[in-house]
Amino acid sequence: MSNTPNRAGNSAGKPRKKEVTLDLTTARQMLPLVKSIVTDIVHSRHALNRLTPELERLDRQRHDLVWQERQRRYHIADEIAATEKAWAAAVTELNGLGVALVDDEAGEVDFPTKVNGRTAAFSWIAGEDALRHWHYADEESRRPIPTDWDKAGAVTATRSRSNKP
Repeated sequence: MSNTPNRAGNSAGKPRKKEVTLDLTTARQMLPLVKSIVTDIVHSRHALNRLTPELERLDRQRHDLVWQERQRRYHIADEIAATEKAWAAAVTELNGLGVALVDDEAGEVDFPTKVNGRTAAFSWIAGEDALRHWHYADEESRRPIPTDWDKAGAVTATRSRSNKP
């Protein structure tokens, strides 16, 4: 007889991540915090995009660098490491909220939901003042959130098939 407990399906023993489904009201209440996190992510991405080419150039020339350039190379490497760590922490925080990062340069995120029983998401991009778009999971184009979803106050957005936007 084995002393190992039986494990079904998840042999790593880690708890399975529960699928998050957010209603429109909750997603809108989360938006100020998400905006702050996404701002950090976008700034980190822009910093990495600016610093990485300079580090690559200095790495290619590393044998011919004078002390100041070598010092700059070390400084940039440290700055990139710190920025990557900050980016990863912000993405982890976003994921912990159940929100998915779609594009870290544009600052696009999806708030998972269900529409007509199908997996969907409310979509927000940095710079937008409010949450006003949604899309099905298998679609890229964003649709405006219908005004009747606000009035309904439903747990998740539901529309009859005859009223497709």
